[in-house]
Amino acid sequence: MPPSPRIPAALDLTVRVGCSLVYEVTGTASLLLNLKLRPDRNHAVIAEALALGLNNDLPAEEFLDSHGNNVCRVALARGQNLFRHDAIVAVSSQPDNHDLVPGPALAVRDLPAAVLRYTLPSRYCDSDKLSNFAWEKFGQIEHGLPRVQAISQWLHDNIEYRYMSGRPDLSAWDVLQRGHGVCRDFAHLAVALNRTFNLPARYVTGHLADIGFPDPDNHMDFHAYAEVFVAGKWFTTDARFHVPRIGRIKVSCGMDAVDGAFSTIYGGATLAYFQVWAYQVARGTVGVGDPLDFSQRLDNRWTVTTDSQVFG
Repeated sequence: MPPSPRIPAALDLTVRVGCSLVYEVTGTASLLLNLKLRPDRNHAVIAEALALGLNNDLPAEEFLDSHGNNVCRVALARGQNLFRHDAIVAVSSQPDNHDLVPGPALAVRDLPAAVLRYTLPSRYCDSDKLSNFAWEKFGQIEHGLPRVQAISQWLHDNIEYRYMSGRPDLSAWDVLQRGHGVCRDFAHLAVALNRTFNLPARYVTGHLADIGFPDPDNHMDFHAYAEVFVAGKWFTTDARFHVPRIGRIKVSCGMDAVDGAFSTIYGGATLAYFQVWAYQVARGTVGVGDPLDFSQRLDNRWTVTTDSQVFG
């Protein structure tokens, strides 16, 4: 089956991503949902659906926040509230940053006004506390991408990844002191350390299937990483893995996890069920809303299979 003509030929893999959430509500509550995919040059949405409630009947309004994320404000009902997001997305089989040409970092005076806020400390990226550490460790590294990569390498080598060890109250400084964390913590530290050098850095959340990089524990979860603005472009940096990955699908970005949270609760609501999926499929074989069938996965192995290879 040939790829759809509206999808660029360079986007030669297909990924299914989504999540299912259930909130228990005991009183009056509302929710900000940050689940819909963000437009991005590295992916194209083939189909996407977001169900708000069992019968998709919860009152809601959509808006773009100050970072350009597509947010849904939902009024919750008493009892169980089910949400389901599902999408079929075309991505490239090429790894992170493959089409970006390295160049010198811009001086602060030359940075676009829109990215200046990403040089500043924030709630979870407390770069003001990390300045002495950053200059001691990375001050002698060439400014720009070499410094970005050195920060990523150091974090990958020195901060231990511990699945399910995350806490919502930890800042970058806190994680540096305890020496371990989850992807959110690696992202916060990378963002904060780059900001100490006036490199604009933002926190990013999204989906990352295991394409060309198997996960023996078969985790499927939202993933957090960082982007740093160098030479007029946003470069991906992910200290959790510190290798170029294939098929990132962006959901949101911002100063830190406050802007990237998949939900923000107001009132008496508790998350009772949580499932996330992100896996490669053959284009045209799966639609949004279809039952999950992980036997159709083409990822979670070292080899990468494109849609053209599947269909010959």
